[in-house]
Amino acid sequence: MSPHAVITPTISPVIDEAITKEFAVTENGFLPKSAPSKRLSDSYYAPWERLAYRLPLLIQEERIRCEVDLLPVLSVDNLRSEEDWRRAYVILTFLTHGYIWGGQKAAEILPPAITVPLLKISSHLELPPVATYAGLALWNFASPSSSFEDVESLKALLTFTGTEDESWFYMVSVAMECQGAQVISKMLRALEALRVRDLDSVSAALEWLPERFRTIGDMLDRMHERCDPMVFYHDIRPFLAGTKNMSAAGLPRGVFFDEGDGKGKWTELRGGSNGQSSLIQFFDEVLGVEHKPATRQSPTGKKEEVSYHEEVRGYMPGPHRRFLEHLPRLGSIRNYVAQIADREGNDGEAISPEEARLRVAYKGATAALTEFRNRHLNLVARFIILPARQGRNGPGRPGAENLASASSALARQKGAQAELTGTGGTALLPFLKHVRDETWRAGSEIK
Repeated sequence: MSPHAVITPTISPVIDEAITKEFAVTENGFLPKSAPSKRLSDSYYAPWERLAYRLPLLIQEERIRCEVDLLPVLSVDNLRSEEDWRRAYVILTFLTHGYIWGGQKAAEILPPAITVPLLKISSHLELPPVATYAGLALWNFASPSSSFEDVESLKALLTFTGTEDESWFYMVSVAMECQGAQVISKMLRALEALRVRDLDSVSAALEWLPERFRTIGDMLDRMHERCDPMVFYHDIRPFLAGTKNMSAAGLPRGVFFDEGDGKGKWTELRGGSNGQSSLIQFFDEVLGVEHKPATRQSPTGKKEEVSYHEEVRGYMPGPHRRFLEHLPRLGSIRNYVAQIADREGNDGEAISPEEARLRVAYKGATAALTEFRNRHLNLVARFIILPARQGRNGPGRPGAENLASASSALARQKGAQAELTGTGGTALLPFLKHVRDETWRAGSEIK
């Protein structure tokens, strides 16, 4: 267990300093209270900053590996604040993925200049040493104001491609996170209201949710405005890939983290994915949506039970993970609604108007979350499925072995039956449809 993984006190029903300190949840939700640092505070880390600034050009010219190989092994002792730790994590994970995927073939060995500090920084932040949603979006943006809802004013600090397409892709997620912050405070109050059986307040919160889910979904639908699906699929997405289940992309054993002096180990990790958003799992937790382990066939042919949602929490910052783990202790709206339905259906007991309103409000909220997930499926079809089947026309690195080349080849080979792999290492469409259906059942199974 991580030294940071302590049992936490009861959450107060508002986002106050205690919650921010304990769980890193702010008035902006899982985003920081203020925009992330643009540079590390100590000039000692200038070698990292210089490479990060030049990353798109170094990748384009296929010089990223030789430049990283020349880096000194820097100590983490000069990281002075949590903002510094986060900035260092963002830089080193971008350099990591640039190094792995920035050539004609995937690099299987990560050098000590990256491995040694990254392992220590990741341990401090309770994150794996790989690009995660936190490093790609939550801690990787600039904003002219303290409000991060205006996607037009946001800009990514680091990208692999230097394109507006890539910056927009990350910033849409940042804006969605900020829009979802209100859901956190509203639903914490609803859970407190449930504890004292103030059912009208719980119902009011649930009745408010569908409009908020639509607002967040509307932001998701803006992805195409400045992010071209072909650019995303062929130029951006390959760099988000992890090292787990990536044999077809040239990493049958994952990546070797070389710590120098003969130390190191082979590691397989999922890549950056919006499935690592704590906000989306917060929606599931407060609505009681259960995601049961799915059965899949392993590379050896053996069937195995896989709980992606539990595993992916290990790719969230430690405080956010503990926040999600604590939520069930605050009460379950779904269980209460199910008890109402059982009393009426099995016992023939009349329920109160307040209870009837709560049941309708709950079913409406889960239906709205289901619709949000349908919108996400439509986005996946537009940005991944169609580009994979169309193939690449235009500039790029056509000979490179990466997630895009492996997925595209599979799609062309198997057509509509192909199971494209997501950056997180999952079979994409079956997984997303399974999650969507579980969300629908959370409400539809209550009569």
